[in-house]
This record gives sequence, C-alpha cells and structure tokens, in this order.
Amino acid sequence: MKTKLLSVLIGLLMVLGVSAQPALQKVQLVLVPNHENATYRLGEQAKFKVIALDCGVMLNDIQVDFEVSEDLMPAHVKKSITLKGNEGTIQAGTMKEPGYLRVKASVKHEGKTYTSLSTVGFEAEKLMPLVKLPTDFDEYWSNTLKLLDKVELAPKMERIAERCTDKVEVYHISYGNIKGTRMYGVLTMPKKEGKYPAILRVPGAGVHAMSGNVAWAAKGVIVLEIGIHGIPVIMEGSVYTDLGKGVLANYVLHGIENRDSYFFRRVYLGCVKAVDFLLSLPNSNGKVGVMGGSQGGMLSMATSYLDKRITATGVYFPAFCDQEAYMHGRTGGWPHFFKNKDNCKKEYLETVRYYDGANFARNLKAPVYYAYGYNDITCGPTTSTATYNAIPAPKQVVIGPNEGHWLFQEHINGMWEWMIKELNK
Repeated sequence: MKTKLLSVLIGLLMVLGVSAQPALQKVQLVLVPNHENATYRLGEQAKFKVIALDCGVMLNDIQVDFEVSEDLMPAHVKKSITLKGNEGTIQAGTMKEPGYLRVKASVKHEGKTYTSLSTVGFEAEKLMPLVKLPTDFDEYWSNTLKLLDKVELAPKMERIAERCTDKVEVYHISYGNIKGTRMYGVLTMPKKEGKYPAILRVPGAGVHAMSGNVAWAAKGVIVLEIGIHGIPVIMEGSVYTDLGKGVLANYVLHGIENRDSYFFRRVYLGCVKAVDFLLSLPNSNGKVGVMGGSQGGMLSMATSYLDKRITATGVYFPAFCDQEAYMHGRTGGWPHFFKNKDNCKKEYLETVRYYDGANFARNLKAPVYYAYGYNDITCGPTTSTATYNAIPAPKQVVIGPNEGHWLFQEHINGMWEWMIKELNK
C-alpha cells in the first residue's frame, strides 16, 4: 500500500509542478481515497490515506484536523488524527443516498495552517435534478423569443489593431438586444479568406474586460466572447471593479421577483442574438457552437436550448443548476440563493425554475461535451453530476477527481478540439 501511495503522491506532485492550478505550497497535505476511481457503492466505507510533506519531505507525528460533509452541506463529522510512521488514515464513513462525500483536512506547521480537500462519489450516476420543471417551460421561452423579432441587429465592429496578428483579426463589436440595449464582445477571426465555423464563448460570473481568443482563431475558427452587462468590454479594469461593487453588485438577484423582470431574461435573449451576429458574418460557414464555464456553463446550455441553430454545446462546472435542491436537504447550485431560508419565497422559487440550468439541460438536443471536478466548492459536483445525468442529447463527460472550480489545460484543450471537430463535420 505504501508503494502505491507514493506512486500516487509523485504523480500528484508532477501535475502540480507543471500547472498553475493550483499553486504548489511549501507544505502539502495529500489525501488518497482507498478506491482508485474515487467512487463507491452506497453503504461502503470510504477511507483516506493521509501524508503531510514539507518541501517534499514527510512530516512525522503531526496532528491532522479534518471534517466530513456531504458536498457543500454543513460538516457532520469533525475529528483529529495524528500521523504515525509518516501516514495516517481518515475514516470518512459512507452515504445512504447518491451523492458526494468530502473530507477537508488541515495541518498547522511553523505557525501556518495548510488545508486540502478530497471528494468521493457514491453511486452519483443515479443523481437527478430536484428542481421542478414548469409545465409551461417550453411555451414561456417560445413566447419570450418572439421579443427578438422586433430587435434590429444593427451590428458595429471596431478593429483593435494592437491585438491583431498576422493570422487573426480582432474587433470590439456590439449588436442590438431587447429594450433598446446592446450586447458587447470581442470577435477574433482568421485573416485568411474562406468560410469558417464559429464559437460563441459565454462568460463566467462577474464584471470584467475581455481580450478575445487569438490562439484558437488562428486554428481556423471564428470566436466571439461576449459580456452580459450591456457595456463595452475593453475599458480599463478599474471601471469593471467599480461597477461590480456598485450598480452591478449582486446582479444575479436583480429582478428575481418575477420571471419577466429577472436579470437573465435579457442575457439569454442577448446570447441568441449573438448567434444572429455570427451567422451574419460573410466568412461564416453556418455552423455555430457555444461554450462556457460556471455562469457560462448555464448560459451555454440555455443558448443551446433556445437556439436550435447551435451545433455543439460545451459546458464545464455549470452554475445556476438545481438551485432548488437546498430546499430538499441537498447541495444546490451557485449562487446558493436558497441555502438561506429567508430567500425561500414562492415568487423567487417560481422565477428561478424558468432560468435554472438543469431545466435547460433536460431539453438539450445538440451534442454536449461536459467537464467538472469533484473538489469544486463553488459549483459542487452534486449539481454538476445531476445536471449531466439529465441531458438527453448525445454527450460525453470528462471528470477530474482532484479538480476544483478550474480545469487542467489538457481538459480545456480537449473541449476546444472536440468543439471544432463537431463544427467541421
């Protein structure tokens, strides 16, 4: 067992050494589940071998404090062990219902505390979303989409000369959306004459600038990265910081009292209008995919559902999925609105059901490439897995048991390569 454990440890350190995600710390606390694939059957006991390293050298007789929780729910176990002979064992217990069990461990060394996470699944393939699907979900969105019939695209493109390369043109663009608003983004596309597929990149949460994607555009694809706030996306960074702390603070809750006033109504429609923009380009070959992570994962699924012109859907660790689950005693999706019982109001719940990513997932048709990690404490694996399980479209998933709210570059590249291959069929 020690030889096997050391092999796992060396592999982990090699991965951490070449990746900026996460940064390698002086002290490493390594947790290794006793099942190689980090998955268990209900009722099985999960155990974790523990090793603590200081600059790669094992620490002896050090206390490890740990807690056990069901994904993002409150910890139900809090204990300590002392490493004997360089290692120890954490008895994490089991689960009676499908889901994820997480161990969070910490050590104190030379006045500083170091922590580590390890998460394992229990028959997670059986998880399904708990959010209710409104009976008029399809009808509501079909009628809502009609609002775009009266919206003029009115595209504007401004070349950003300093970002262009010998292979790629870069533009700051905008186009019309409902209520007289506009959507803004950065467009990158090959300089070489020809017809190309297009990828719509939808953003994660926050208020920020965008730079475009020159690297992938150089490989022969049009890429449009859009913002969702109706403001230019190439201003000074301080502008977005101020907006994020000011009028756009907590934007995910704006208008939640009613499905017709909710913030994301304009955003979803703006994503559909982005497809209009891409297809209007003279070098478009008519194929469009959509891709995004976290908030962008939800937007990707929503866009793919709302716009049947989407050919391929890329999703990683999606937010806004199965938010209602908290009301059933299970981890719900970011922004974890219903974790606070004061927010569990009927009108809020009814609104969220029309915007929950899991409800869009239930209706996807275009092929899906999906990725997430077990150690994600922003968008827990419970919601990511349940949402994936609900997708009826052709799909494939990449899971990194030790990935958090990030992906290794290999997994990111894999999604891009899959997307381009799908668009070129």
